[in-house]
Amino acid sequence: MDLDLAQVRAFVAAAERLHFGQAAEQLAVSQQALSKRIARLEGELGVQLFLRGGHAVELTDAGRRFLEPARQTLAHGDAAVAAARHVERPLRIDYWGHLFAPMRTLAPVIERVGGAVTVETGPGRDLPGVLDALDRSATDVGFGRVHGVGGGVGSGGGGTRDAAYTHRLVRLEPVDVVISEDHRLAGQSEVRPAELRDSVLWCPAALNRLDFFQRFAEHFDITAESGTANLGIDRFLEQVAADPVRFALIPADLELPERTRVRSLPLVEPTPLYAWSLVWRAADPHPGIEPLLRAFADVAGRSRWLEYQPGRDWLPAGDVSEVWHPAERK
Repeated sequence: MDLDLAQVRAFVAAAERLHFGQAAEQLAVSQQALSKRIARLEGELGVQLFLRGGHAVELTDAGRRFLEPARQTLAHGDAAVAAARHVERPLRIDYWGHLFAPMRTLAPVIERVGGAVTVETGPGRDLPGVLDALDRSATDVGFGRVHGVGGGVGSGGGGTRDAAYTHRLVRLEPVDVVISEDHRLAGQSEVRPAELRDSVLWCPAALNRLDFFQRFAEHFDITAESGTANLGIDRFLEQVAADPVRFALIPADLELPERTRVRSLPLVEPTPLYAWSLVWRAADPHPGIEPLLRAFADVAGRSRWLEYQPGRDWLPAGDVSEVWHPAERK
């Protein structure tokens, strides 16, 4: 059968909101017209996509199976229209690692790209969430820490899904330790990771969701704990300030909020580095990715973003393999 994209669009809008009225408003059609499109689609497919009861709407098993391919069908249809009309859509970048303020790195690069590419940015939840958005063609590039690179990107490592992506290391950022003014090391000018073994690494989320924090704690034999929810950097640093045993890891040049009773000290011997990377679909990449990579290379060269010296610096093992050939990894 030939899918009617108007019917598919009606289905996706209703499936994402589970509300026919809101979906109709989004598509600027009447609710009756939206319902007719979905009913025709169900008739063509020979399956029921929604369970309708009173004011509640739910997806059937068939509807859940159909949703992701339907999203991809719409994305490919929109891309085909844009190609035929020679309309270049904006390059969409989703970023994560919010505690480390990723826009500090993205902003000068986007400025360097200038008018060559129109760029749109938006927050992603985490690496798996951004990979899912890439799968759905809901974004073009992810920016954050791409871990698990030993067997491919993503938390699982290896597999067919990993082969669908290309990634590139673009920045290595030195990390400082942040401690309470009452911490026993607060009077020092610098701190060594070995000196933190009787302290607690305070994390903004569960440790199994924070690969860099987890690897740091394991490598230096440090206890790590986390709160119940990530409530932003202000609250996070308040939690560190309230306990003289806790410490946090923060980018060295990140400006800390005023009025927070903490000290930021350099970590040395070794200095941990946080690896920022770009990740995108290997197949049919957005044409704006190449100018973006050139801009990253230019800014990284001038700002010395990719400097790494074994012994002086520390990186998780998977990140070290990226440093030696950052432009050749696929």
